[in-house]
Amino acid sequence: MNQPPPPNQPPNQPPSQPPGPPGTPPQAQQQPPQGGFGAPQSPPPGGFGAPQDPGPGYGYPQTPPPAPGQPPAAPSPYGYPQPPTAPMQQPGYGYPQAPPPGYGHPAQPQHPYGPPQPYTVPLQAQNGGPSGGRKVNAQLAIIVAAVVAIALIVGGGVWYANSSGKDDTAHSGTTGGDGGKDGEGGDTASGTGGTEKVPASTDADVLFQVPSPEVPKGEYWSVSGSWLTDEVYAKASTEGIDGYDPDTGEKSWTLALPGLVCAGSPEVTKDGVAAVVYENARPTEADKYPGCSEVAAFDLRTGKKLWTGSVVSDGDQKATFKEVSITGGTVAAGSDLKGGAAFDLKTGKVLWQPKVGKCQDVGYHGGEQLVAVRKCGDYGNETYEVQLLDPRTGSVKWSYELPAGIDNAKVISSKPVVFGVDSGDITASGVTDVFSLDDGGKLRAKITLPDGKYEHDCEVGKVHGCKAIAVGNDKLYVPTKQHAGGGAEYSRTNEIVSFSLATGKSTGDRADAGDGYDMVPVRMDGGDIIAYKDGPYDKGAQIVSLDGGTMKETELLETPATDQVRDAISAMVPRSAELLYTHGRLFMAKDLLSKPYSADAKQYTAIGFGAK
Repeated sequence: MNQPPPPNQPPNQPPSQPPGPPGTPPQAQQQPPQGGFGAPQSPPPGGFGAPQDPGPGYGYPQTPPPAPGQPPAAPSPYGYPQPPTAPMQQPGYGYPQAPPPGYGHPAQPQHPYGPPQPYTVPLQAQNGGPSGGRKVNAQLAIIVAAVVAIALIVGGGVWYANSSGKDDTAHSGTTGGDGGKDGEGGDTASGTGGTEKVPASTDADVLFQVPSPEVPKGEYWSVSGSWLTDEVYAKASTEGIDGYDPDTGEKSWTLALPGLVCAGSPEVTKDGVAAVVYENARPTEADKYPGCSEVAAFDLRTGKKLWTGSVVSDGDQKATFKEVSITGGTVAAGSDLKGGAAFDLKTGKVLWQPKVGKCQDVGYHGGEQLVAVRKCGDYGNETYEVQLLDPRTGSVKWSYELPAGIDNAKVISSKPVVFGVDSGDITASGVTDVFSLDDGGKLRAKITLPDGKYEHDCEVGKVHGCKAIAVGNDKLYVPTKQHAGGGAEYSRTNEIVSFSLATGKSTGDRADAGDGYDMVPVRMDGGDIIAYKDGPYDKGAQIVSLDGGTMKETELLETPATDQVRDAISAMVPRSAELLYTHGRLFMAKDLLSKPYSADAKQYTAIGFGAK
């Protein structure tokens, strides 16, 4: 599409903000769900897995770069069939020095006025039954491809990284917290360190769904944050945070908050503590845009808020934040406006706060280590650094400077430290260059991910917001962009491939999604990769484990193939959704709600599936 639609913005942003930093892409409206889980309805114009207009073939791997000192050759056209070759050499480190052109923002969506309307969540479990296939013509397939392309621009949900450590060091929100139930009847998914077991039956039922409240036209409500342990599934709502029994959907607790939830920590501590950033009030005529200024820690087991804190950045104005992360006993909240702050996890005591000056922390990635992205300089002439911080004091252990002209950085992993950037024109396919650093902050390797060949998702304006990409086994795992499959007409498929963090070269690892499927990594499970596979239009979606040594696939869960379930999954936009899987349960959720485009379309905040 030539013209991007207006971007989604966090609820604390008024509609008259000045243009963002150069290279900030606009976001498209998140597509509302199609249909519900009731009686079958007329099929929508395609689903996330519906057949699409065929594209040219995708060559793998690509032509190696020119010899040192030679200008780069013109890239071969996307899709030109190429025979398999030796793993490609990555181009040398270096970027153009001139800053990329600025990107102006269109008007931002209005924040809702007044408190959102309350809603009742129906919690009946739904079982999916068999469903016949739907025929989709070429015109509809093209429409589907366009809709999905728009939706992928919308950052949605939270990417969960593996983490471990001593004392209160955070653990992944997807690893089931402090142990718990394993699926019955199963061998382990692989022999390379994975802990997820194969259930007795991988056919999954719908556990429950959380309907969305009615959202006024033109307004966008933030419900960012979801967490899954063996005992609870917790999801941000328009009234706070709700905890559910992950099997029955019975509400266990509600943590009421005075404003909308702006961000949730990807990490959950081994004691079941998570953190959120939320607005300090509901909007009023006097203050239509309350800021995301409040930071809180809460207990996932009980829903009890442990503390609430905030900091002042300029005069008597509270600092506002876009994201929050946990490392050890520290909660770090980041913002690209005034800098970051940190709080003690147990008491809420402020450990450090924004410093007014020419340098400021843009955001943080927690987990095993605390990594910051820091910005210095005046608007239009900023320089960026990636830093390893002491989580208790905020002092810098080492700093890695990004080349001039780079105005963004997304931290993909905190240990090892791996980050990515868009090195040229802003793309809709994630970062285009990935850097791995050693324990001393020195460059190990650069990995190039050409736009149009690989496709993952990184949220705009956030440091800790990349999904459908994973780090493990000293490798970077990325999905290729969908390309023509080898089966039926309009069939599409893709692969997950990996690159060495030591050399930057392709490792030769390759897992094929299969004809009609689209596969993306979700997280690491020890040495294995947990991946999500969106099925063709007449099949269910799957969670699989990929052996870290052989890339052999083992199925862990498959959703029902009914039209209603497929439509609801499609509306979640799986590549960018809050997607959590552990111990036979899959939960998908949105982080931003808007009014459905159709009056009879049902909208869900979250959906849960359970293998038998």
